Amino acid sequence: MTKRIDIAPSPEPLEAYVKHFDAFFEKSNQREGFRRYVEGLLLPSERHKTLTGLVNTEPLVGAQLPRVQKLQWFLSESDWDERQVQAVRLKLLREDPSTAPNERGVLVIDETGDRKDGHQTAHVSRQYLANLGKIDNGVVSVSSLWADEGVYCPVEVEPYTPESYFAKGKKDPAFRTKLKIAFELVKQAMQEEIPFRAVVADSFYGEDRGLKQGLRKLEVPYVMALKPSHAWWHPEDVAGTLQDVAHEAGWVSAEQPGKWVRIVRTIRSGSTQDWWAVEIVAGPYGPDKKERAIVATTDPKALPDLSTWYLVTNLPAPSQGGGSEPRFPPASLEEILRLYGLRMWVEQSRHPRQTCARLVPVPGPQ
Repeated sequence: MTKRIDIAPSPEPLEAYVKHFDAFFEKSNQREGFRRYVEGLLLPSERHKTLTGLVNTEPLVGAQLPRVQKLQWFLSESDWDERQVQAVRLKLLREDPSTAPNERGVLVIDETGDRKDGHQTAHVSRQYLANLGKIDNGVVSVSSLWADEGVYCPVEVEPYTPESYFAKGKKDPAFRTKLKIAFELVKQAMQEEIPFRAVVADSFYGEDRGLKQGLRKLEVPYVMALKPSHAWWHPEDVAGTLQDVAHEAGWVSAEQPGKWVRIVRTIRSGSTQDWWAVEIVAGPYGPDKKERAIVATTDPKALPDLSTWYLVTNLPAPSQGGGSEPRFPPASLEEILRLYGLRMWVEQSRHPRQTCARLVPVPGPQ
């Protein structure tokens, strides 16, 4: 057997980690390209983690430098299997007690949008980019990510291909909506036996009845956001939206909270914050129905947009009575806020280092 050519190693302890992937790179320039790629993802940089940013050079003139061209070749032309690398990455995460997924964590479903000029990049189109909050030319991906209070680890990511790429548009059998991709990512996590307490997602997914129905058929618990204006059929003189019902929950003050329950949320830094939550008993929602709706906020009177959550879940409420055994362990209001709160700190902390998290676990905020 021919002896492998030596390459410049990465700094320890990174070298010990990347060695696990060497079997998938037959050529020395592949192994070296992989090391430079991972280093670029992890090293702090003032530049965005674009191709030139990964090697810390200027975007236009620097794009012609040899080290940039080598990385470009490794990522776009080199013949290695990303699925094999992903499988080993997840295996290493599960073998380490400090990063292994457990049943207290959540599976976060989310989407990201990156702006791209031109039309040469695969999947690029003029579409809504969540990162920018507007419609622009770019690429959208749907991802699954496991998180608890200590760490979060990406599980999988799938690009969304707009209907313009298909001969029959949205009617083409190969076309997949973002919601269908999300559902497939949940099924994939279950097939890989990744444990989680619930699937959590924002209102784009929470407002879709088909996705929630599919998760219930799979017997998957979820906690998802809804819009404040989320409504159901109701008489004209009766409150029929989550926000309206929350306003009628009897709040006067902290001493006279009405139906609101104080929830003390502990931030990982050790500080605490008072939140208030109310279980919605109206329309299709209630603690004894197939879905519960909860409104949680820092200010029950004003219901400020930035610190008010409108949530739906199929986790059962704690019950004092008998009856049939619930499919999932009951969840108190505190537990519901804990689960959705995991999505929020991931959302707030991951974007500056989003790409970095593709290969290694990212610790929680200190």
